[in-house]
Amino acid sequence: MNKMMQQTISKKTTIRGIGLHSGVQITMNLIPAPVNHGISYVRTDIKNGDNVIPATWDKVIDTQLCTVIGNANGATVGTIEHLMSALRGLGIDNLLIEIDGKEVPAMDGSAMPFVVAIEDAGITEQPAPKRMVKVLKEVSVTDQGGKRVTLMPDDACVFAGEIAFDHQDIGHQRFETQLVNGNFKHDIAEARTFGFFKEAEWLRSQGLGLGGSLDNAIILNDEGVMNPTGLRFENEFIRHKLLDAIGDLYLAGAPILGLYDGVKAGHAINNAILHELFSSDENWCYVDMPVATKKSVSSSEAAHSNELAYA
Repeated sequence: MNKMMQQTISKKTTIRGIGLHSGVQITMNLIPAPVNHGISYVRTDIKNGDNVIPATWDKVIDTQLCTVIGNANGATVGTIEHLMSALRGLGIDNLLIEIDGKEVPAMDGSAMPFVVAIEDAGITEQPAPKRMVKVLKEVSVTDQGGKRVTLMPDDACVFAGEIAFDHQDIGHQRFETQLVNGNFKHDIAEARTFGFFKEAEWLRSQGLGLGGSLDNAIILNDEGVMNPTGLRFENEFIRHKLLDAIGDLYLAGAPILGLYDGVKAGHAINNAILHELFSSDENWCYVDMPVATKKSVSSSEAAHSNELAYA
């Protein structure tokens, strides 16, 4: 069977924006990286000591409202989940990310601006097979409030989840997508982060949400969605939770071949499931990622079908 090859971007691209929690203007350069480099961040504003932070699950140091990674020198980068999600969705394996502050820009609160920037820069295939983390046996983590994440063996890369909020515009939502045929871009990438207006004052007192606005988040009050343009999807909230999960799980260091199922999941439990997965060699193994082959379809199906290619 043919194997899918590793990928990086074709040329350097620069992204600028405000940090969601810091409120600070950030400049970020995405730079092509060689085979087997993986994803790593470089804090260019740190001049003394180690300023490189690999984007891996064991470097996560905080999960309060966002995912933060750090190194032994104290260098950190936060709110990485939306960019990581875009990288996973577009199949970018190797990338160096230069950033001049402690937080990835919020952009519009979704992953789509990163998708657009990466596609504009171009994607280059590299001379080595793409490696995946294959789930061999079911692992699960539970937490207070009915939170649960499970990883199960599967022949595809599937993300499913559900949420329940006591708000008329959210309620109970469930969604599932397979990272194939560009599903990430049209199912997930545009879904924005969200928050509640009544919590804004507390967040700011904690030094969080300082850059949040209707331009980079869905804000809800007791009456409903405050954003003048409304929602991008009827179930945008669960779609964004899966966007976060895709980014958090990409800290495995490679795409996960298996099924993710999250119930009321957040960044903390997403990181916990990676710790559980990698706690035993019986739970996982590395495999080269195959190119999915085109299946036989009827003539009516063919009118609505594209050749399969894993994202």
